[in-house]
Amino acid sequence: MHRYRSHTCAALSKSDVGQTVRLSGWVHRVRDHGGLLFIDLRDHYGMTQIVVDPDSPAFKTAETVRGEWVVRIDGTVKARSDETVNKHMATGEIELYAQEIEVLSAAKELPLPVFGEPEYPEDVRLKYRFLDLRRETLHRNIVKRTQIIADMRRRMNEIGFAEYSTPILTASSPEGARDFLVPSRIHEGKFFALPQAPQQYKQLLMVAGFDRYFQIAPCFRDEDPRADRLPGEFYQLDLEMSFVTQEDVWNTMEPVMRGVFEQFAEGKPVTQQFRRIPYDTAIRTYGSDKPDLRNPIEMQAVTEHFAGSGFKVFANMIASNPKVEVWAIPAKTGGSRAFCDRMNAWAQSTGQPGLGYIFWRKEEDGSTAGSGPLAKNIGDERTEALRVQLGLEAGDACFFVAGDPAKFYKFAGEARTRAGEELNLVDRERFELCWIIDFPFYEWLEDEKKIDFAHNPFSMPQGGLEALNTQDPLSLKAYQYDLVCNGFEIASGSIRNQLPEVMVKAFELTGKSAAEVEEQFGGLYRAFQYGAPPHGGMAAGIDRVIMLLVGAKNLREVTLFPMNQQAQDLLMGAPSPATPAQLRELALRVMPTAPKKD
Repeated sequence: MHRYRSHTCAALSKSDVGQTVRLSGWVHRVRDHGGLLFIDLRDHYGMTQIVVDPDSPAFKTAETVRGEWVVRIDGTVKARSDETVNKHMATGEIELYAQEIEVLSAAKELPLPVFGEPEYPEDVRLKYRFLDLRRETLHRNIVKRTQIIADMRRRMNEIGFAEYSTPILTASSPEGARDFLVPSRIHEGKFFALPQAPQQYKQLLMVAGFDRYFQIAPCFRDEDPRADRLPGEFYQLDLEMSFVTQEDVWNTMEPVMRGVFEQFAEGKPVTQQFRRIPYDTAIRTYGSDKPDLRNPIEMQAVTEHFAGSGFKVFANMIASNPKVEVWAIPAKTGGSRAFCDRMNAWAQSTGQPGLGYIFWRKEEDGSTAGSGPLAKNIGDERTEALRVQLGLEAGDACFFVAGDPAKFYKFAGEARTRAGEELNLVDRERFELCWIIDFPFYEWLEDEKKIDFAHNPFSMPQGGLEALNTQDPLSLKAYQYDLVCNGFEIASGSIRNQLPEVMVKAFELTGKSAAEVEEQFGGLYRAFQYGAPPHGGMAAGIDRVIMLLVGAKNLREVTLFPMNQQAQDLLMGAPSPATPAQLRELALRVMPTAPKKD
């Protein structure tokens, strides 16, 4: 028999009854039932119930073992009685009567419990991540992660993509976040950067003629953490294709992403035909460029119903500024003053002056009438016109936001989300995917009083060089697209600019000279001089996809060894100070941080 095990802790079944077998694993818990000891033995694969009776030679050892000890157990497989069968365990029809127990490794008193998975402080969980990873839910999530990545690889290979590995040590590149810099020992005073994405390399692969590239790519960004973004590193399904339009990218990747979700959705419905929603439409309809389409609320502009009305707050705003609009946030089933007041209080808690509303109720004569201060101010005719436009009925409500949409759309989107959740309108048992397309090419940076790229600086502007030369830069759209699922951006991509003159002009409008473009993006710039095919692609955030599929609330629940909110690895003690010898070798000196001015 093997030194440690003849079977795993998930392998035994009724067909093994009567056999003498050997298992090894961790003691999940020990239960004493009047002298009879029960040990739940756990390994990577599952759990087996061990029975140790007082007459067994193993009983004396069994009395000493504690949770998370590693043990080897020899014993005889016996069938459980019908009333004791555990249908929730793969091995629930049998139990192992122990004849010999060997302690392979004892465990100290645990700093956090494994059995039962109670809530525990995150800093302890991360410091003792090796224990945290023994917990069933987290362990299962990590296993599911490997399965999802393997499924992605299989699907990409099946449709003709080849996986190529791109460098980790590279040059700094403006991808929208801070780089992690790595000092060069050989080239004093110079630095490598860890790649924020393999963006330039994958474009160079297209110029080199490889046609269809993909990679499960590690990416590094020195940015602040949040629930859907880890500090430090993350992984993406990165891909690029030559001689394609954006429709080709969508038609190629939609079946891949739909297939991955269907494979791991555990029966939940998955969108079959992804909607393609222009960015401007998404902002006006949902108040977000990553809308949760499980929420049925769609906003509408209703400015004309308030222009010249008796509600002077809105009417005066509309008359004094042509940019002012009034947006309606219809809330089916929300027609109670109590709910409307809760929404108004929530708006005030976010720093807004409030949230105007109308709710409709059935009158004694059978008609539907609007109630609330706004309804009284604008009158019955306008209130009824609003109800008809929005398709509302008695028992429904509507909230209103006014001003310059560029300044209030995010709040309006948050109000839409709040109303949908409060009224339980969101169908949480499905995956709704869509493409957001036609993103702005540039955006205005108010603090710096200049324009900059709104997204990927390597995207092709719609209209090409002529548009860059003749149109208002802020009116330009990019061949840029995002894939969104349940309110999360899970992928982003574009058709790339492969023409050097377009590349130079695009950067010139942001203030960079042709010489600076050539210096900072020399590899791409040179490559484009020697025959670059039209190309495009995207990158899907693997961590976010997995988070959605396993139902986790935080990326730390799908990542092996994540950092904490302060970008620290508590398990390994990183970042840590460099030794004086290391600093001398790199010709570096650590300067104290200058005190902040009041």
